[in-house]
Order: sequence, then structure tokens, then C-alpha cells
Amino acid sequence: MAAFVVLLVVAVAVGYGLISPAARTESVPADAPGVEPPVAEVVPAGFVEAWRAPSGATPQPVVSGPGVVTADGDAVVGRDATTGAPRWSYTRDRPLCTVGAGFGQVLALYATADGAWCSELSALNPDLGTRGPAANPDVGAGARLAASGSVVVASSPTYLETLRSDLVTTLQYGAVTAPAQPDRQPRPDCTHTSVALGAGRLGVVESCPAEAADRLTLLRPDGTGDADTPTVEFSVPLSTRGAQLVAVSVDRAAVVLPGPPELQIFDRSGTQVGLIGLDVPEGEVAPPAGGISATATDSARVYWWSGSRTVALDRTALAPLWTLRDTLGPGTAYAGSLLVPVAAGIAVVDPVRGVVQRTIPVDRGGYSGPVMLAAQGDVLLEQRGSEVVALRPDSGH
Repeated sequence: MAAFVVLLVVAVAVGYGLISPAARTESVPADAPGVEPPVAEVVPAGFVEAWRAPSGATPQPVVSGPGVVTADGDAVVGRDATTGAPRWSYTRDRPLCTVGAGFGQVLALYATADGAWCSELSALNPDLGTRGPAANPDVGAGARLAASGSVVVASSPTYLETLRSDLVTTLQYGAVTAPAQPDRQPRPDCTHTSVALGAGRLGVVESCPAEAADRLTLLRPDGTGDADTPTVEFSVPLSTRGAQLVAVSVDRAAVVLPGPPELQIFDRSGTQVGLIGLDVPEGEVAPPAGGISATATDSARVYWWSGSRTVALDRTALAPLWTLRDTLGPGTAYAGSLLVPVAAGIAVVDPVRGVVQRTIPVDRGGYSGPVMLAAQGDVLLEQRGSEVVALRPDSGH
């Protein structure tokens, strides 16, 4: 009888191992800590391509820890920033929805087996690739991740969820699946067309079927109160549909309105404190792809890309400062300058005045689409569609 019990336990254990999440996961951690590339002291005279890798699951280059992370298909790969050599990998038997970085971790969001949901979120150590906390947010297909401080938001068109750094849910908003307490969501039938997270605040532009125009709602994502009962700072109707939320600061929220383009700025009470015309094409003002605007930040400014122009905003007041035409993305900070992608290569821009000081040639072959930039030390990274390309300073110049 004892032998039978032992065999039964072993059989159950083996069966569980075959169907458990761990059995569907291959984690190959790094065998030693990585080395960061040197700090960029100056903008070089030229860049040369160092390496490239497929990365269709990253909307922009993911820089975390000492290296660069690429994500494509079902695999997340931590790479040496200088050489592109893989240092660690994490793979599951299902496709990635998206990958980002937040609070010192790589955040990998995987789809469910049927592809209808993006509800398997894992935190990975950016240096070694070892697994940390995991969670199961109920976001739908097309989800995106955005992190600020100790909070990450996983957003999809009808539902969003925020989680703190241990991946415990702090806020549920929208069409909650099987809510424990009904009637806690103010507008579960609305579509979230634009989302921004910053300074401990979460902004959402909502398009509701019973309302003639969009509305802007500001929420507290820090877990004050029950997660399924949103803490709302304010919710105000906008003047039209098709608005795009660009940024949220400590005391302001900035929304771009279409036709003609204007930047509408709200204070913490939801009162308009600014309405300023923007020098961007009218046809480019629309809800952003994936619900998150193409932006970059430095210590003093937010840089928003309209689709052909980079607009700098004061990081606190969110007032527009300057506009640069004919750009391919918002840019990134590098050695005290702002590097902005343009058709001819990389424009070196004075971030205070928005003046192009020079342009560094970069041959992108036949690629002419959007380019999202990031930097890891002196390595400049370009997200060109579903590929990440690393550029290093050209020592020959």
C-alpha cells in the first residue's frame, strides 16, 4: 500500500510539472554580471552600426540594468549593449504582447493560450535574467505597458490595471472581468483611447458612447483604497473627440485637441489653465497607436512626437517651448544634448532652444518609418519597426 501511495504521488507530481507554468517556461540566466558601456561624455562626430536584433514586442528600445533587452515572438533576450551578444533569455510557449522596463526590472507581458488576453506578466532581473514577481492582469489584446516611479500600468482599449513594484494590483479601471463588487466602476462601457502615467498620477482619455465628446479622467494609481474602487481626482468633458493625452505632471495634465491643433492644460482640480495653438499638422492629432503617446523626457522637458514634428514641453507646467519639424520620433537625451531622428540621420539639438546644431549621417537602408531612440551609455539605440539597431561612436572620426 505504501508503495502505491508513493507511485501515486510521483505520478501526480510529474503530471503537474508537465502542465504547470514553469514547465512551459525556459529561463536561461546569465552566468555573471554584465558590464555597462562607458558614459557618453560628448556627442560623437559619427555613429556606426554595432549590431541589430529582431524586437517586434518592444515599441521602443528597452534599456535596463547594464544592457539592452530585445523581445520577439515568445522570447525575451538580455544583451550586452556594446556587442549585442545574448547574456540571458526567457522564453514561454506563447507569444509576447509587449515588453517594457520599470522600477529596475524588465516587465514581460505574455498572451494567453488563445491570444485573446495579455494576462501573464513576469518581472525579470535586467542584469541576470532571473525571475521575480509575477501577476495576471486582465488586459485585452493590444496591451501596452508604461511605468513611472514604483508603478506600472498595463492598458488595453476597455480596461487598465496598475501594479506596484511587487506586481500587486493597486487599481482596476474600466470593464473589469467578473468584478467581486459590481457598480464600483464609474464608466465601464467607455473606450480608453489615450493613457499617460507620471508623478504618481494616471490620466485617461475616455470615449463614451453616451457622450458627444471625449473626457479626461485623472486617477490615483498608488493603491489608496480598494483596487476595484478607483480614486478619481477629476473627470471633465473635453470639447471634441479624437483627443490625445500627451503628459501628466505633479500639478498638470496636457491634452492635444484636433482641428486646429491646440494643447489644453488642466490643473489638479480639472480646471483649464491653458489653451495654446500647436504647430503640427491637423491630420496628425488622433488617439495614439496602442493608446500611449510617443514621448521622451529629460530632467526639464517632455518631448512629444506628433508623427512628423517633435514638440518640447516644460516638464512641470507642460507648456510648449519649441517645435522641430520633419522628425521621425521624439528623440532621446545624450551627453547633454537631445538627439532626434530625421531622414538624413540624427539631428543634434539644443534641448533648451530647439535649434539643430548639426546632423550626423545614419544610413537606414530602405527604412523610412518612425524611429524611437534610447541610449545605454555611449550606445545609441534605434527601434526601427520590429527591429532594434545599436549604433556606437565611430572612432574613425
